[in-house]
Amino acid sequence: MPPTDAEREPERPAPAGAEPTSPAPHPGDAPAPGGPAEPGRPGAGGSPVDVLDPPTGPTPDGSAAGADTDEPEPVTRTNLLRRLLGEDALTLDATPRARLTGWLWALAVTVLAGVLRFWDLARPHELVFDETYYVKQAFSLLTLGYEGAWGEDANPAFAAGDTSLLGTDPEYVVHPPVGKWMIALGIRLGGGVESSFAWRFAAAVCGTLAVLMVARIGRRLFASTALGATAGLLLAVDGQAIVHSRISLLDPFLMFFVLAAFGALVLDRDQARRRLAARTADALAAAPGVLAWGPGLGLRWWRLAAGVLLGLAIGTKWSGMYFLAVFGVMVVVWDVAARRTAGTRHWFWSGVLRDGVPAFVTMVGTAAVVYVGTWWSWFASPQAWGRQWAVENPDQGVPWLPPALRSLWHYHEDMWRFHNGLETPHSYAAHPLGWIVQWRPTSYFYPSEVSSLTGEAAQQACGADACSQAILALGNPLLWWAGAAAVLVALFWLVRYRDWRAAAVLSGIVAGWAPWFLYAHRTIFTFYSVAFVPWVVLTLVYVLGLLIGPRPDPARRHEVRAHRRAVVAVGVFVAVVVAVSAFFYPVWAGWVVPWQQWHIRMWLPTWI
Repeated sequence: MPPTDAEREPERPAPAGAEPTSPAPHPGDAPAPGGPAEPGRPGAGGSPVDVLDPPTGPTPDGSAAGADTDEPEPVTRTNLLRRLLGEDALTLDATPRARLTGWLWALAVTVLAGVLRFWDLARPHELVFDETYYVKQAFSLLTLGYEGAWGEDANPAFAAGDTSLLGTDPEYVVHPPVGKWMIALGIRLGGGVESSFAWRFAAAVCGTLAVLMVARIGRRLFASTALGATAGLLLAVDGQAIVHSRISLLDPFLMFFVLAAFGALVLDRDQARRRLAARTADALAAAPGVLAWGPGLGLRWWRLAAGVLLGLAIGTKWSGMYFLAVFGVMVVVWDVAARRTAGTRHWFWSGVLRDGVPAFVTMVGTAAVVYVGTWWSWFASPQAWGRQWAVENPDQGVPWLPPALRSLWHYHEDMWRFHNGLETPHSYAAHPLGWIVQWRPTSYFYPSEVSSLTGEAAQQACGADACSQAILALGNPLLWWAGAAAVLVALFWLVRYRDWRAAAVLSGIVAGWAPWFLYAHRTIFTFYSVAFVPWVVLTLVYVLGLLIGPRPDPARRHEVRAHRRAVVAVGVFVAVVVAVSAFFYPVWAGWVVPWQQWHIRMWLPTWI
């Protein structure tokens, strides 16, 4: 067990407020003209102390880290907060106007997202792509409490509101139930099974709220309302996000829950550092010296909320486990860095033992309990698939588990074998290497009854001799291609300057993309990338913030002009991204258009 909070090591004194090893540069230091933005703050100003591990060599402004150029500051709560969070983060919500503006811009881009997602959401009034599984399974959960088997060719009858082909025999399904329960809730609230709007209502709500979360998360990450609103705007207009908010698959719900968990952890970081500053200052005021292990931070409710949300994510698709693993490592690194910055002597072991072990228990333990709880309707339904396996096979499986859990464990083994062995050829299967540039998007809908129209029928449908109607799960090409380049820049910034924000924006890409390279042998699709599209957007905005740089000194006119040019360039880029989205929206929303209009949007042959 680590020593108590009050333990000191007076035999090795350090200047009050100094880092235990290499202190960060003074907050007033500015980068050299034309140089990179400060590593702790992509965008306008901020203290460079917000790094994963303060560097010991020269900083980007050319000064030596830890140079003894100023008198050491006294250890106060304010000074510690400035070092732990940075000046801009502390002033972000300093006035009522700043807080109001932060919400108004976030809500503005959310309204835009809602329009793009809810506008004619019922089109087409038929089950597209894997909606044929999840929407019908969702209705079955509402009706039976478990996924029942449907009769042959049930889709046309279902679309007409006829659910008589649903039987009571169980259906073998290979995904947990949370996403399907979300769809079921949308059916219940959105108007009933006969409404295709209702089938997609929950996905549209979650997709719209995701934009609000990204805008608020980006604002806090970058300590900038403008950059946060830009992140929300880019997610609002991205094709992957729009398409998956307009049809009912499981992946948009996975994205929603892991994004909400990430937001909770960003809030936890802020709250924990404020608590650490207060308790450290109080401890040093009571007994000056050097903290050996630092104070405990108590129960961290946002971290508990993240555990619940990640349990729901895993209860939607198992790939949520990768987010739990990556986010778990990330928060421990944040805590270790915070204790180092606060001046704790044994900062590494203090962060691991005082923060890391409770984080594992809180997040992993909570997620596991929540995940098992998401199967409640399966436990309550004796007729559900595999529910009676333990009773029928008393000498098999894990003997020490209760029968219900033994059946669930066996069911999970079957699902694992299915997922790992799924190698059925599919025309839209895509290697994960191409996902980041949207090389092979997934076509969800291209009905032959529209594309085969000719003559007067075609003229009436689209005003041309040939028509097309498509739903193509394609991200905004400009956004994703720039995002791919931004990933490389963020990786460099992480390695070179150890900026915590670079690690944060890359975390979701690592969790949502990298694991799929291990499964490249099986049938997988580009649309899985919707799970990490918020982090592609955040990474891109992070790099745009680096291009803009810190707010210049008004006295340095050449820097002011360079800053304005950068702001204009970024604004033009964002405007072009929005224009590209407007151009592609018809093939994201299933509009009936002339064939030529569809064809000119197929920029690459791999998109057809």
